[in-house]
Amino acid sequence: MHAVILAGGKGIRLRPYTTALPKPLVPIGDDHVILDIILEQLARCGFRSATLAINHLGRLIRAYVGDGSTWGLEIDYVEEVMPLSTCGPLFGMEGLPEHFLVMNGDVLTDLRFDDLLSTHELSGAPLTVATITTETHIEFGVLDVRGQRIEGFKEKPAMSYSVSTGIYGMSRATIEKYPAGLAYGFDQLILDLIKEDRYPANYAFDGYWSDIGRPEDYDEANRSSVTLLERLIPAQRLAAV
Repeated sequence: MHAVILAGGKGIRLRPYTTALPKPLVPIGDDHVILDIILEQLARCGFRSATLAINHLGRLIRAYVGDGSTWGLEIDYVEEVMPLSTCGPLFGMEGLPEHFLVMNGDVLTDLRFDDLLSTHELSGAPLTVATITTETHIEFGVLDVRGQRIEGFKEKPAMSYSVSTGIYGMSRATIEKYPAGLAYGFDQLILDLIKEDRYPANYAFDGYWSDIGRPEDYDEANRSSVTLLERLIPAQRLAAV
């Protein structure tokens, strides 16, 4: 099993933490960084190789991860010469198997990557999106308006949405038509597939997930790091890399 980890973003929302470090290398607790946790989880799920797509401060990621032997993985790298968004780094990537995992390099989750990939292979879908339900609280009274009439009112309602976790099961054939070097996002790819009536599959997930998108999310992850790490990479491996 093979994974592609998208680790080239600038992590702008997490500044100032990402001023000197790429987001995948920000520490979680005393002994781990985000990317270390991801690589350990992949190895435990039976993955044996991964490609890291790097750009911003990519030399630091190379120096930290090396050839991947620390995690029992074979690691290679694809370096963007210009930002290619979330899907573009995959186009023209050599050596990809027929089915593989794609994920953002800044995600903390207890999702079973092997189950997602095997579910994708069995589905026959061109793409499988791991999704999670999130709730947004509206801080205003919301009106149901029809023309000149107000037909309903909800005071500060909560609305639920299915959102992408940034983790995907991908088939190589799905991206073969796109040229290398094209900046393209997964949002664009999903819309392309829908227009072609080749609908992506939904892999609904209800466990722990965080993309550490804001400084307060990062601070919370570190406040609860002991409990969190035991959930993400339980006692089998506690020593620092």
